[in-house]
Amino acid sequence: MTDYGEEQRNELEALESIYPDSFTVLSESPPSFTITVMSEAGENDETVQTTLKFTYSEKYPDEAPLYEIFSQENLEDNDVSDILKLLALQAEENLGMVMIFTLVTAVQEKLNEIVDQIKTRREEEKKQKEKEAEEAEKKLFHGTPVTIENFLSWKAKFDAELLEMKKKRMKEEEQAGKNKLSGKQLFETDHNLDTSDIQFLEDAGNNVEVDESLFQEMDDLELEDGDDDPDYNPVAAGSDSSD
Repeated sequence: MTDYGEEQRNELEALESIYPDSFTVLSESPPSFTITVMSEAGENDETVQTTLKFTYSEKYPDEAPLYEIFSQENLEDNDVSDILKLLALQAEENLGMVMIFTLVTAVQEKLNEIVDQIKTRREEEKKQKEKEAEEAEKKLFHGTPVTIENFLSWKAKFDAELLEMKKKRMKEEEQAGKNKLSGKQLFETDHNLDTSDIQFLEDAGNNVEVDESLFQEMDDLELEDGDDDPDYNPVAAGSDSSD
């Protein structure tokens, strides 16, 4: 007859020796304990870890132990789900044998895979960002390649905008022509126009300044006057001109 208690006590002693810094006993009846499992350091010394809680069933190891994720760091929900599925698979495959070390080792390997996946995902994100930056730089310096399709699309838009501008200008010119009055219309509209010039002259007459020096200089001019010449004969002058 199998002594389950003896097998369980022996495994607990072995586990405490293997995991001295991460093994913690929670209770003795039923035997319950935790083991903290950490991945190897990944890029930038980042790690993921989980603390597994195990409780022996009465007939362990012929029955699977109870297990759960007691705590975790840096794990996504899907990672936690994958770890629980892995524990279930390993427990079923190792029924009849003490299995805690096997289960913990499987989780350890899974955590290392998760760190590698994180590294790969970040490298892909980095490459994607570099590719997007390169494409943006190409567009900045080279612009969008001209194809028949995008040229025709641009031309149709340009022609429509040009036609709209012409219509707007014609409408403005037409409106301006309607609002512009002829001289006759202005005269008929404003009856003050016939007296405005006279009024202007009257207003300006009182303010006109005359430069008398201009008339003083005229006295210095030598003007020929026939009456001052004693030998002047108007008849003779007339006959000479007629010849």
